[in-house]
Amino acid sequence: MSVSWGYSPKVEKFIPLGDFPADKYLIVAQQAIENLGWKLSHLSETGLIAYTTISFQSYSEEISIRIHGNFAVVKSECVGIQMFFNDYGKNDLNLEKFFHEFEYVEFHLKDVWDDRLAKFNALIAEQDDLYFEKAPLATKNKIKNVLYLFFPQKGYTVTPALVIVNVLYFIIVSLLSAVFFRYLLISQRQHFDVYKFVEKVKDFRLALGVNHRNTVLNGQFWRLVTHQFIHGSVSHLFFNMYALIYLGLMIENKLGWKKYLFIYLLSGVCGGLISLTVHQESIMMGASGAIMGLYGAFIALLVNKTFEKKATQALLISTLIVSFLVLLNGSFGKRVDNAAHIGGFVSGFIFCYLLTFKLTVASPLKNWIRYAACPTLFAIFFAGIIIFSPKYQTEEFKVLTFKFNRNLENLNAITRLKIDLPKDAKLKSIKEDGIEPMEKNLAIIKRMDSLVLKKEDAKERDRKVRLGKASYRAVMLMYSDIKGDSTYRYSKQTSDALSEMFTILYRAE
Repeated sequence: MSVSWGYSPKVEKFIPLGDFPADKYLIVAQQAIENLGWKLSHLSETGLIAYTTISFQSYSEEISIRIHGNFAVVKSECVGIQMFFNDYGKNDLNLEKFFHEFEYVEFHLKDVWDDRLAKFNALIAEQDDLYFEKAPLATKNKIKNVLYLFFPQKGYTVTPALVIVNVLYFIIVSLLSAVFFRYLLISQRQHFDVYKFVEKVKDFRLALGVNHRNTVLNGQFWRLVTHQFIHGSVSHLFFNMYALIYLGLMIENKLGWKKYLFIYLLSGVCGGLISLTVHQESIMMGASGAIMGLYGAFIALLVNKTFEKKATQALLISTLIVSFLVLLNGSFGKRVDNAAHIGGFVSGFIFCYLLTFKLTVASPLKNWIRYAACPTLFAIFFAGIIIFSPKYQTEEFKVLTFKFNRNLENLNAITRLKIDLPKDAKLKSIKEDGIEPMEKNLAIIKRMDSLVLKKEDAKERDRKVRLGKASYRAVMLMYSDIKGDSTYRYSKQTSDALSEMFTILYRAE
C-alpha cells in the first residue's frame, strides 16, 4: 500500500480497454462499487462517480471512472483537507479493493450481459452527461500543478487573487519589518529602553493595519478588513492559504465570485468584531476568520442541497470534521484567535444560507429580500458591537502600571540601608529613593482612577491605590523617625505602616 502525497492526494490508473466495450466496463464497475458498499453519485455513458463509506480512518474519498477513447481512467481522490498532505494510503487501498471486486463481478455477470446492458442504457438515458463539469471536485481536477493554483480560471477567479494579495503583502511587511527592527536596534544601541522598544514595536504593527480593540472602537474601522491580509509568520500564511485554496476550489464556482468575495470579507469583519470583544489589548491579524467564514458557507451550501445528494453526505462530514479540528486547535492554542474563528464561521454560514436557500413559495421580492437581509443583519451586528462594547483603557493602565512598578523598585535601596550609615545619608536616601518615587506613584494612581477598566484590571488598580498610599505613608514615617530619633529605631507606627505595605505588596489577591 503506497502513500499518495500532494495538495489533493489521489491515485490514478489508466486502464487500456482494448476489445472490452466501454459500457460493459462501466456496468461491471457499477456492480463492484455497489458490492463494496460505496455510494454511487453519478452514472453516464462517459463514466461514473461514487463515494466511499465514512469510517474512523476515512471521511470519504471520491471514486471516479472516466472513459477517454480506448482507456478508462480510474481515480480515487481525497475529498476534504488532508493533514500533512498525504492520504495515509487510503486511495491506493481503495483502488486495490475496486480492481479485486471488478474481477469477481466480471466473472459472475458473464451470463446476464444483455439484461444488465438494457438496464444500463435505460439509466444513462436519464442522466446528465455534463455532470462531470459540475461535480464537487471538478475545479480541483483542472489544477495540473501547483502553479495553476495562482492563475484565475472559470469558477476560480477571486481565490487566486486573494492568495496573491496575501502573499505579496506578507513579503512587503517582512521587508519593512526587517528594515524597521534594524533601525530600532541601531538607534537604541547606546541607551536601550525596554519600554520604549515595546511601544515602538506596537506602533509599527498598528501602522501595518492589524486589528486592535481601542483603535477600532475609536473609529478606525478599516482595520477590520486590513487585518485579514496580515500574517505573523510563514507557517501562519501557508496554512491559511492552503485552506483558502481548498475552499475556493470547492465552492467559488457554486457561489459565483461576487457572493464568494462578499462572504469572505464580511465573515472576516464579523470575526474581527467578535475578536475585539474578547481581546482587550492584544493585536489580531490573519485571514483565518474569513476562511472559517468560507467553511461555514460550505456547510450552508450542503444544507441547502447545492451538491448532489450522495456527494453532500461525504462533503458535509469531511467539512464538519475539519471545522471541528480547527476550532478544537484554537481552543488549546495560546496564540490562536478562536473568537475570530467562531465569529467568522457563524457569520459565513448565515450569509451563505440567506443567499442560497430556496424559497418554496414564489415571490417577486425574493431576490430583493435575499440580498437586503445580509447587509442589514451585518449593519445591526456591526453597530451593536461598536456602540455597546466598552472602550477599556487597558493599554494606558499597563503603561501606568509599568511606571508605578519601576518607582516601587526604588524602595529596595531603602531596605538595604546600613545601620551605621550617617543620619544625613539615610535621610537623603529615603527622600530620593522613597519619598520622591512614592509621590510620583500618588500622581499615577490618581490618573489610574479615571480609567475605564475591565473587572480584573479594576481589581488590580484598587490594589495599586492601596499600595501607593501605604508605601507613601511608610516612607514619610521612616523619614520622620530617622530625622527626630538619634537611636535610628523605627516607631511602632512606622513598623505597622511598613507591615501594611509589604502585606499589600506580597499578598495574593
